[in-house]
Amino acid sequence: MSVDGAVGRLRSEADEPGWEVDPDDEWGVAVIATVGRQLKLRREAVGMRAAEFGVAVGYGEDMVYKIEGGKRIPRPEYLDRADEVLGAGGLLSAMKEDVRRVRYPKKVRDLAQLEARAVELQLYDPLNIHGLLQTPEYARGLLLMRRPAYSGDEVERFIAARVARKTVFERDPAPELSFVLEEWTLRRPLGGRAVLRQQLEHLLEAAQLRNVELQVMPMDREEHAGLAGGIEVLKSEDGSAVGRSVAVANGRPVSDPKQLRILELRYGIIRAQALTPRESTAFIEQLLGET
Repeated sequence: MSVDGAVGRLRSEADEPGWEVDPDDEWGVAVIATVGRQLKLRREAVGMRAAEFGVAVGYGEDMVYKIEGGKRIPRPEYLDRADEVLGAGGLLSAMKEDVRRVRYPKKVRDLAQLEARAVELQLYDPLNIHGLLQTPEYARGLLLMRRPAYSGDEVERFIAARVARKTVFERDPAPELSFVLEEWTLRRPLGGRAVLRQQLEHLLEAAQLRNVELQVMPMDREEHAGLAGGIEVLKSEDGSAVGRSVAVANGRPVSDPKQLRILELRYGIIRAQALTPRESTAFIEQLLGET
């Protein structure tokens, strides 16, 4: 959300300049508290009241206090505007890097760190199209289905986090990614038919990448090794690996060789039972034509 040209215009609560702080994320809480203090000290050093500063950056006084009190995570544009208004010479803008590291929920950051180190990823989600393959529009439709409902702030934060994780596709050298998708997740029109069409088109684009293998598990299969739940196996260059599945250790990351063998065995059988990558591409093209 840009704040350029917003001088003198106050925003609504639905148009806030930041995300809520996760109280269970101790490191994130400490970072955002420090950023808030620096913003307050700089504002007070130039003799500007919170209400006056809020008008200058285009937000209400209450929101200024929330950010300065470490209750909200400021967006990058807010820090840039504050730097300009307060004449900080780039010092406030420089904090964007600190904020970037904690702007997403801790569990998402932890997962992204594992993905960033992996040279091979084996991924199966029986309930939804995998997060790394979701378009922002599909992700929004999915997140809006959650009960109890996420707040609008939480929805946008999770969407931003999923988009940020997609940097795994841009790494050089690129990791090897293997996905198995359930047919029924490709037919469910979350967010509407137009959103589903866009999602299917995105899957076809991803399937063309040389480092991506995408397979579909048809609904008519009489045998299915994935009924125990989703599977993630991430292998690093040094030969170590981390796996996760609701069927093993209650979904907590595991690195024990015995547990990893179980996950890889299940994933290998699932892949063998699914359509081949070429058959899967043709199947998605057929679904796209029917949507």
